[in-house]
This record gives sequence, C-alpha cells and structure tokens, in this order.
Amino acid sequence: MLNVAIKAARAAGAIINRAALDVESVRISVKQTNDFVTEVDQKAEEAIIETLLTAYPTHGILAEESGSEHGAKESDFVWIIDPLDGTTNFIHGFPVYCVSIALAVRGKVEQAVVYDPTRNDIFCATKGRGSYMNDRRIRVAKRTRLQECLISTGFPYRPGDKLKSYLNMLGEVMSQCAGVRRPGAAALDLAYVAAGFSDGFFETGLQPWDVAAGSLLVTEAGGLIGNFTGESEFLHENECVAANPRIYGQMVTTLAKYSKFAVAGDKARVRQATRAPEGSLPEADDVVADAFAAAATTEASTEAAPEKTTLTAKAKRIKPIGAAKPAAAVPDALL
Repeated sequence: MLNVAIKAARAAGAIINRAALDVESVRISVKQTNDFVTEVDQKAEEAIIETLLTAYPTHGILAEESGSEHGAKESDFVWIIDPLDGTTNFIHGFPVYCVSIALAVRGKVEQAVVYDPTRNDIFCATKGRGSYMNDRRIRVAKRTRLQECLISTGFPYRPGDKLKSYLNMLGEVMSQCAGVRRPGAAALDLAYVAAGFSDGFFETGLQPWDVAAGSLLVTEAGGLIGNFTGESEFLHENECVAANPRIYGQMVTTLAKYSKFAVAGDKARVRQATRAPEGSLPEADDVVADAFAAAATTEASTEAAPEKTTLTAKAKRIKPIGAAKPAAAVPDALL
C-alpha cells in the first residue's frame, strides 16, 4: 500500500512540476478570499485517485477538492489526499509545496507519504515501522529547551480567522524560541519536524488532509502531535501542535490557553487581550510586551554604541498513531 501511495504521489508531482515551468498560464479559481484552487490541484488529484482506485477499487477516498465523491463510501480503508498543499506558494512560483497522501484503516492512520516535487524528496511512514526520507530513517530533533528551537507555523488568511488572538499567540512563541518560520505548506512543515529540520510546529484552521500524513510521520519519528491542549485526537479540531516530547510539553504550556478547548478562565484572558485598544499592547500578555520592549532597548543600545558587535469516503473521525513594562516605542519593523 505504501508503494502504491508513493507511485500516486510521484504521478501528481510530475503534473505539478510540468505546470511549474509555466505557472503564469495556470488557470486559478478562488474558493474563498485568499483560498485558491488551480487546474493543477484538480489534475493532480485525479491522477492520485486513479492510481489508488486502480490498485484498491474497494477503498474509500477523502480528498481536498472532491471530498468523498470517489471510492467506496463505507470502506474501512480511506485514503486522505491533499494533491497540492501550498497552492498559494505554487501560483506565485515560491517553491514550497507538496503532495500529501495518507491511508486510514478503521479510523487510524497507518500509511503516509509526503512528496516534495521541487526537491524530489519522499517522506514516508508505515505504522510501527518508523519514518523515512528518501530511504533514510529520520528522527525528530533532540533539543530540550524551547529557547534553542526553530518553530514553524502558518498565518491566518481566511475571513473570520481570529487574527488578534493569533498575533498574541505568535508573540509569546517568538519570545520563547530561537526563531519562527512560515513556509506555507502544513504537510511539509510536519515532515520537517519528523526529519529534525525544525523543532516544532503549530497552526490553527487545518483540515484532515493537511495533517493526516504528517501526523504519522511525526509519531513514527519519535514525536508527539495533538491539539493545543495536548489531546491526541486533533484531526477534526482545526488546531495542531507537533514536536519532540520535551518541546511538545513546553509548547502546549504556552498554547493551551488559546485553544477552543481551553478552560473558561483561560479563554476569558485571551478575549481580554484581543480587545485591547488598537496601538496598545494587551495587559494580559506581559510576555509579548517584554519582547517588544527588549527589542526596542536592543535597537537603541546598538545605535548608541556602534563600535560594539552584538552576538483536515465520509469524513470519519480519524485517530493518528500514536506588571507590564512602560509602553516602549515599538520598532516599525516589528509592527
């Protein structure tokens, strides 16, 4: 089954790579504001489904573009497909996107493939047999302190996304880690966590086809994945955090209060923070205020002493395996 999934992913990747040679000629449709679908998404999905159903005609399909239109509707075997994760990157010629294919058996993800066609990298995993990148075994990173970690994320881009709450959450994570990156393809972000290229990942608003394959890659590589409160059943909950076990615990401690499953007191504090007057830093988020003030102080001291150098078949529930500082002048760059 894994070999068939890899074959399907490569077929889709070939379609994507051909289209990338003349991306300006690709027809683009808008599903909703800032949410795009191209003819490449549709052709890649068709190639994947044809490959999978030719080999397994009794299996079900859950795909981003066609839903459960294809395959057996009541099958215990359901292929979860994102034919082109990172469509916005693709249509701009930004080479960070991938194909994601997972197989859920009776509700549990057992096979996973994430294919990066721009680099010809295949990330794959089978339940109980580990995760691999191009036939080489991969493991999550070994760092144990969040302040040393590189964390990836995704930014809100749809109408109705809770932008202010997300900015508070992002500010907290930024102040606690070595760096934050936003590549733009969640499945590839999770593959990179599994390979140890990044130390952790968090994002809201994700669908099962965005994270199904990546969830197995992470757990088979020794990591943990769940929602912001740390619960492992997350695929249909629109929030995801993944990392090695030590970093996962530290990230959940930071992110839990932003979860829609958080306790009432935590939710109230987050709402209070997001209602702060425009142009002010929320009183409920002292960590973010400290980070902005520290950045302003560092910039001022650097200018004063230039000689010093500063060092998401039917959509089934699918279980994955496994006191503020004074209002400092905020640098324009941080705004």
